[in-house]
Amino acid sequence: MKKSLTIQYVIKDIIDLLFSIFLLILLSPLCLVIAILIKLDSKGPVIFKQKRVGRNGKEFIMLKFRTMQQNTEHIGMRYETSKDDPRVTRVGKVIRRVGLDEIPQLINVIFDGMSLVGPRPASPHQVVKYTELEKKRLLAKPGITNMDIIKGGNNLPWKQRIIWDIWYIEHWSLWLDSKILFLTPFMILLTNLQYDKDGISKDYE
Repeated sequence: MKKSLTIQYVIKDIIDLLFSIFLLILLSPLCLVIAILIKLDSKGPVIFKQKRVGRNGKEFIMLKFRTMQQNTEHIGMRYETSKDDPRVTRVGKVIRRVGLDEIPQLINVIFDGMSLVGPRPASPHQVVKYTELEKKRLLAKPGITNMDIIKGGNNLPWKQRIIWDIWYIEHWSLWLDSKILFLTPFMILLTNLQYDKDGISKDYE
């Protein structure tokens, strides 16, 4: 690895840590409001925890604000969701739409080897289906946002999302991360990235 690239990776890690701490402090009042609304809206914990696979296949527990009824992730559409999924709570629909359910992942960035930008952390049941080419997406730290977001989100087939993840890893730079971070809020607010043309957020195919 070139020395300049190594330095960039170190800078990326420092930026991830400092910016995540800053955002957690800045967003703490909002997090409190979201937590209260979740508790008032439905029974269950405020935080949803799920096992995911990170860099080099290391598993960790990813955190999100709970957006579904408690203990329903393995019934109905299981790993997939739809616009009218009855498992999604009223508060859950709102915070999913604007990406606020992802805020707790800043804790994962600080403690669990995630990054602000990188391939979305995959579930273990997805990873076991990977081809040798697709396993390349495990070479980078998983991120809260990624290339998929600015290329179409869940409107893209899974195979295309993985291709973009691999492209990101092969073309990574601090400038690319900055571009993705800048565009992410606009893409979330101005476009529909949650579901495909059939109104479904599909699992790995």
